[in-house]
Amino acid sequence: MTSKFFKRLIILVLMVLSGIIGGLSTYALIGYLPNHNIISQTTTTTNSSESKVTINQTEVKTATTEAVKTIQDAVVSVVNYQTQVSQEDLYSRIFGNSSATTQSGELAVYSEGSGAIYKKDGKFAYVVTNNHVVEGAEKLEIILSNGTRLEGELVGADTYSDLAVIKISSDTIQTVAQFADSSTLTLGEPAIAIGSPLGSEYANSVTEGIISGLSRTVTSTNNQGQTVSINAIQTDAAINQGNSGGPLVNIKGQIIGINSVKITSSRTNVAVEGMGFAIPSNDVVSIISQLETNGQVIRPVIGITMANLTDVAANLYGQLNLPNDVTSGIVVASAQEGMPAEGKLEPYDVITAINDEPIHSISDLQSVLYKNKLGDTITVTFYRKNEKKTVNITLTKTTQDLSSTQ
Repeated sequence: MTSKFFKRLIILVLMVLSGIIGGLSTYALIGYLPNHNIISQTTTTTNSSESKVTINQTEVKTATTEAVKTIQDAVVSVVNYQTQVSQEDLYSRIFGNSSATTQSGELAVYSEGSGAIYKKDGKFAYVVTNNHVVEGAEKLEIILSNGTRLEGELVGADTYSDLAVIKISSDTIQTVAQFADSSTLTLGEPAIAIGSPLGSEYANSVTEGIISGLSRTVTSTNNQGQTVSINAIQTDAAINQGNSGGPLVNIKGQIIGINSVKITSSRTNVAVEGMGFAIPSNDVVSIISQLETNGQVIRPVIGITMANLTDVAANLYGQLNLPNDVTSGIVVASAQEGMPAEGKLEPYDVITAINDEPIHSISDLQSVLYKNKLGDTITVTFYRKNEKKTVNITLTKTTQDLSSTQ
């Protein structure tokens, strides 16, 4: 009897010690993983006669979660309403008039994008987004991160930079986004995109990647048929339709760019992934300041059609007869009639500098040119064949004049 009692006692003691040792081992393991950023952990245990289920409640805090927390309440959805159009009504189908078009007269959602609240001033707060998000809108609606819907009023939009400013009531606005200096960005640093891919149904979506490239020239055609080239930041953070106009932010939650476009295939129809582009924050700040003041951006132009030297076909490159050390610049295709460059620049001239600032691409030319105002005179350095030349051009025309000639 006594022997059995002691055996049971020994087994019980061993079980208790095993539990204590196991607990200490687990504690030691958790202490050995310092990078998990576990802020708090609570365990809830549910017992039944057949099973034991443990639920762990863990709060994780990382640089990314903190960045998102900083800006997420300043990120909004932008809804573009336009008059609903029906291509064919029932009457047209019955009588075969397939060209008939009817309008219901009712406003309907035409498209959705994203935006960021960047300023609060008195009764109004200001939202930056893309021009193509608001283009053609007869009504604008801003959906805040908490679902509140506010009527938006377009302050101004700019086709060439693909930026627009909307103002809303500031009554319920608590968070305003901050801009970072995009000139200090480095390749490989984290980049976080926040917005509404595929519309407000997926509002507040967050994707993360890195800065993949700087000073990229991205060329597209807008709804007016104009060729537009923007200077852009490249990122592999997932950017989809609906992310347009939303912020690309750094690890501090500051805006480094406004998402604008993505490339899904190359010129040869090769599918690509992870190539999204954002307008750098320094360019954004300059443009939206003008939009707030004037409702538009008035830019000087020299009036040429052009191409990047690096994009020129090999056979044409040989015809340019450039010195061996000239490997980048802008090739002039034509100088438009009545524009400042007429009579001063000729087809096949290669521009390499403006006001002694190097020009490697179309985006460089635009960036340098747009630092000047109407009436200024610029010095253009270029090569005509293998001869280096300079010419002074007075900026007497603007982008509005350029549009009227197209």
